[in-house]
Amino acid sequence: MRDETTQIKTEKQLVPVSRFKEFNDDWKTVTLFDLSENVSYGMNAAATAFDGVHKYLRITDIDEDSGTFKPRPLTSPEGEISEKFKLKKNDIVFTRTGASVGKPYLYNEKDGDLYYAGFLIKFSLTRGHSYFIYSLTQKEAYNKWVHVYSMRSGQPGLNAEEYKALKLTIPSLPEQQKIASFLSAVDEKIKQLSKKETLLKKYKKGVMQQLFPSTGSGQRSGQLRFKDENGKAYPDWEEKLLGELANINMGQSPESKSYNEDAIGLLLIQGNADINGRITAPRQYTSEPTKTCEIGDIILTVRAPVGSVSKSGHNACIGRGVCSIVNNTNSNQEYLFQFLLSYESKWGRLEQGSTFTAVSGKDIRTLKLNTPILEEQQKIASYLSGIDAKIAAVNTQITQTQTFKKGLLQQLFV
Repeated sequence: MRDETTQIKTEKQLVPVSRFKEFNDDWKTVTLFDLSENVSYGMNAAATAFDGVHKYLRITDIDEDSGTFKPRPLTSPEGEISEKFKLKKNDIVFTRTGASVGKPYLYNEKDGDLYYAGFLIKFSLTRGHSYFIYSLTQKEAYNKWVHVYSMRSGQPGLNAEEYKALKLTIPSLPEQQKIASFLSAVDEKIKQLSKKETLLKKYKKGVMQQLFPSTGSGQRSGQLRFKDENGKAYPDWEEKLLGELANINMGQSPESKSYNEDAIGLLLIQGNADINGRITAPRQYTSEPTKTCEIGDIILTVRAPVGSVSKSGHNACIGRGVCSIVNNTNSNQEYLFQFLLSYESKWGRLEQGSTFTAVSGKDIRTLKLNTPILEEQQKIASYLSGIDAKIAAVNTQITQTQTFKKGLLQQLFV
């Protein structure tokens, strides 16, 4: 990119900081309506089971991160379907209400026959490069515009007239095409990395299903086994209680007088809200902790939603919503962590309560798991943590590429 661009140093001209060297004309400011035709609201129809042909695009089907069509689940519009609500090439839709107001989606022909719902507004882009126009909505300036103009009493919202007046600064069509081509290549890289991450996660899930047989399934050991350094099979697995393999420390709420957000004390981990992306993110301080955990301890949520698992990134105080789990001499800490990840969706059978559900310390300590000897535990733990490392590396690449794209949006656009 660097060898194809020149740096522009001017305050008067409407030009970006960085440009492809063959372009030198000023950019001009237009409105979204200047570039569009056929502005219309979507169809007011309920979603029903997918009929095999007609796909329904609702607000929730536009992915927050990628802006792509990701149905949750795939549905069709109910009742008579009018072709006027069918999206075509160069159509872009915007959400018009709610927390996700302003979210755009540029129609991709690979998404098939797609009909847009009533809380979306469609613009058919007839002038300019559609992907370039869509890319303008990825800029921070667009997010600020949405925030300012959508503020109303009650739910935030934007109507068609407000979207029509959206000001966009654009270059000539050839320059739009050049920029769009460059950005789409970056987006394709992000897409490929995201697919790789998804496949790695799917692979790990399959491996874990083979490694951790369900207690009571009749299997005494996993379908996937490791061998010792001499190539011999390890002994059969034995059924153990989690309390035999680890020290389990149930959290307790500190007294109210111990809360002091201005003091330098231990952070408090007290529930699912403190576990974000499997990294604990405690919310409060306490100067007089009761039950504590250390960096690397396994944190398990014991109140609804039960079963979220993390490793503590802090020396912290643990509240009633969680417990800490630390291996003893009979187990490997990483093995226990990976087992608990595999068990995450199965805690429902042990949950109790009506107002809110929870699991008791007794239920956690008496949880049965088929367990290999320590040496095989270590091999399983090393194998799974190796997959985790690959997933983390791909995730880092995705983040870096997204940051690179963000920089391009600042450099290549006015």
